[in-house]
Amino acid sequence: MSGAVSGPALSTLGVTGQEVVPGVTVVTTLPGAEASVAGRLQAQGAVIQPDYLYVPLAVPNDPGVPGNGGVTVGGARYEQTYLTRVNAPQAWTFLQSCGKTPVAARTAVLDSLVNAAHPDLQGRLAAGRSYLAGGPSDDGGHGTATTGLIAATTNNAQGMAGLTWTGTVTPLEVIGASGASTSTVAQAVRDAVSGGALVINMSLGIAVTGTTDPDPVLSKALSDAAKSAVLVASAGNTAGDGLYYPASHPDVIAVGAAGSGDALACYSARPLTGQTTQAAQFMIAPGGAGNCAGATNATQLLVLNHSGGYTLQAGTSFAAPLVSGAAALMRAANPALSAQETKARLLTSARLTADGLRFLDVNAAVRSATR
Repeated sequence: MSGAVSGPALSTLGVTGQEVVPGVTVVTTLPGAEASVAGRLQAQGAVIQPDYLYVPLAVPNDPGVPGNGGVTVGGARYEQTYLTRVNAPQAWTFLQSCGKTPVAARTAVLDSLVNAAHPDLQGRLAAGRSYLAGGPSDDGGHGTATTGLIAATTNNAQGMAGLTWTGTVTPLEVIGASGASTSTVAQAVRDAVSGGALVINMSLGIAVTGTTDPDPVLSKALSDAAKSAVLVASAGNTAGDGLYYPASHPDVIAVGAAGSGDALACYSARPLTGQTTQAAQFMIAPGGAGNCAGATNATQLLVLNHSGGYTLQAGTSFAAPLVSGAAALMRAANPALSAQETKARLLTSARLTADGLRFLDVNAAVRSATR
């Protein structure tokens, strides 16, 4: 046991210790001798107290959280290194210091089929809906992976931690075996807002050419939704072709992928030269190294597997949910923030990389939301 002592000089009391600040000395005793030593010191006029052990406020026990041992995938163990890269633990600790939990404002995920029975999604999903009109589902795991990055059940001593710890996410199935359509995505966007969604994640898109809005029907739904919800979409996985749509829509935060470092991943789309409107809404977040030079399994992202386990993935699809999760934390921390103000603070709180790109900083974003 150790304790902090202030008062008379320890040399006069027959014990020794190490002075850590003026007038305060740490004394270590043998196990079982704490009470007798404390009593003797007090009798001589010393003021004593335990040398308390403080621990970080927000370190969940999920194995995937860095420092907790990792999650086994393919015989090796991997951690959610992207959490520390975006300063998520600091954001969690800050919220707890304010008497808040890292809760998500209501969020909708427009994607493929989500495995609602996954052990790491229990208690996190609101009732969802499929818009496929009888078409076959895509159960390849894309929707489960993106949803888990936002809402994997945290502090349940298994698997990985979502960027948000509590709160509900609504899975809306818009991507079937043959992809998504204007009608399904537009309807889902409108229904998400009607259902109270304050954040909408869309890890989907189509490549576009030219500057003309390619999808007026979806564009109208997005513009209407942006009045009350923060809209986030993946930038696309074809470098050099500019942003995919709806990431290029002026009301949407477009998210590119960083690889193993702060630089844009080799596969990630970004705004083309001259696309000033798109550049103003563009940011990057960890998306995994993919097949970039020097990539290894350790440089990919740990995500939920549709089968109920865990896997490794890469792509802008998995960078976007990290930004959506940050927006969900912000709007829960300060419900008075409008969608437009949340979007602006999320973008301006990002740190600039050496290439001048905005890199997601969850801690700075959450702090900016509470000012």
